[in-house]
Amino acid sequence: MLLNLHVKNLAIIDEIEVDFAEGLDVLTGETGAGKSIIIGSINMAIGGKAPKDIIRKGAAFALIELLFSVDTEEQKKYLEEHGIITEDNEVLISRKFTKGRGINRINGESVPASVLKQAAAVLIDVHGQNEQQSLLYKREHMGIVDRYAREEMAGIDTEYAEAYSSYKKLIEQRDSENIPEEERLREISFMEYELEEIESAALVHGEEESLEDTYRQLSNASSIINGLGEIYSLTGSNANDTVSEKLAYSLRIIGKLCEYDDNINQFADQLSEIDSLVSDFNRDITSYMEDMETDSGELEKTEQRLDLVRKIKARFGATTAIVNEYADKLREKLDRYREYESYKAGLEEKIKKEEEKLKNLSSRMSAVRKKCAKVLEKEITAALADLNFLQVQFSIDIRTLDEFTANGTDEIEFMLSANPGEDLKPIGMAASGGELSRIMLAVKAVLAEHDETSTLIFDEIDTGISGRTAQKVAEKMALIAKQHQVICISHLAQIAAMADAHYLIEKTSNGPRTSTQIRMLSGQEEVQELARILGGAQITEAVINSAEEMKELASNLKKSL
Repeated sequence: MLLNLHVKNLAIIDEIEVDFAEGLDVLTGETGAGKSIIIGSINMAIGGKAPKDIIRKGAAFALIELLFSVDTEEQKKYLEEHGIITEDNEVLISRKFTKGRGINRINGESVPASVLKQAAAVLIDVHGQNEQQSLLYKREHMGIVDRYAREEMAGIDTEYAEAYSSYKKLIEQRDSENIPEEERLREISFMEYELEEIESAALVHGEEESLEDTYRQLSNASSIINGLGEIYSLTGSNANDTVSEKLAYSLRIIGKLCEYDDNINQFADQLSEIDSLVSDFNRDITSYMEDMETDSGELEKTEQRLDLVRKIKARFGATTAIVNEYADKLREKLDRYREYESYKAGLEEKIKKEEEKLKNLSSRMSAVRKKCAKVLEKEITAALADLNFLQVQFSIDIRTLDEFTANGTDEIEFMLSANPGEDLKPIGMAASGGELSRIMLAVKAVLAEHDETSTLIFDEIDTGISGRTAQKVAEKMALIAKQHQVICISHLAQIAAMADAHYLIEKTSNGPRTSTQIRMLSGQEEVQELARILGGAQITEAVINSAEEMKELASNLKKSL
């Protein structure tokens, strides 16, 4: 269940924090007080779309936090399967909005919006304003039946979805490669030409970098040889005033000095090593220059190879690995095109096998749906009777399509006759706006008994109803609240009277700033708010008495449910 809601800097909300209770939590307040913003914040927190101007004026960010208790082992198992570990059987979901981005977190760890929605799927079900309009669309009817039949389906729908995905890919592959013979031959010729280019180039990993080094060296050979020659003339030639000549002269001098002082021998040894190093240096320079002179013809060869490597990469891929990957795909496609008839026959055989698999799975799904739909019909009909639909007829039509769809071969439509003597018609043709609200409540009530969602939220599901019907809706919501936490925004006194916890939403003004606040009512405060709903602008003693009586009657009724 939802334990706590914390909202900061959202629209006209400065900051609110509210603890929710078990059972039926009813939120009331004047029109425009911000009731729907409260429910909207919950919907945004679990992955719903956020308006661009959601951040309160003057604030740098908006924050919404929801703290849930994990009430069943099934919920805990589901969350763990989706990588969400509960802490003390609690889950904290939060969304922070800044100008330009949103940050989603579960238990403090950043997660994608998809994971946020997966976690919320088992924890909470939010029924927004006008959501009952979804009953007008047949695709929603399929989702309701499948949700009810989840256990009986036992994964058949998942298996079908995987098979359908494979089937669609095979169909797309067949259609995309269904080409005329002339075009096929032209494609083969072109692919052979490209593959020949790549294979004859025989690219080697790292070759381009090596060629660039070699080309840079060979194209600057003249400058290198001239420079090294100049160095050699300073260090190793037989001319006067070179390093070698000066070292030889220095060795002759130090040799005589050693005859006078043995300590000078250490300098003589060092000078001898320097002379050896210079001699080795000069030999290496001479050898290097001779090699460069003999390799002068390599420049053109290197340049041609480098141009070829760059040309191949420019056409087929930025790296050798990408070029080779492209060549592998060419070979695979070329094999298909050369053996096109055999390839098409093999593809058609695969499609046929997938179709047989889909036929089997869709037949099994249809059988499960028809079986569960019969029970669901009865349960929704009973729930509608509880909601003051007198002599209502409700049925679920399941028709077979001639083609496979993402949901099998079934088309499902809810049919309704709300009044005696009327024929069953599609629900969109047979129900008014207020009746749609009650039908949706009946559907939610039935589904709530068959899934693990512990918290149900209704935003003004009482639209378009009053009198005896409103009392029946209030009783139904109180009954659902025996097994689930129900959070409801309402304008009806009948529903407010049934509340296990009653919250008042108020709009306050502090100078130029307007803010929405929420607080739990207790005792006489609940009676006063109930009287406001009953009496409007003027609350008389008679209205107060009526409110007290309504609250007492509701309390006694809840005990009997």
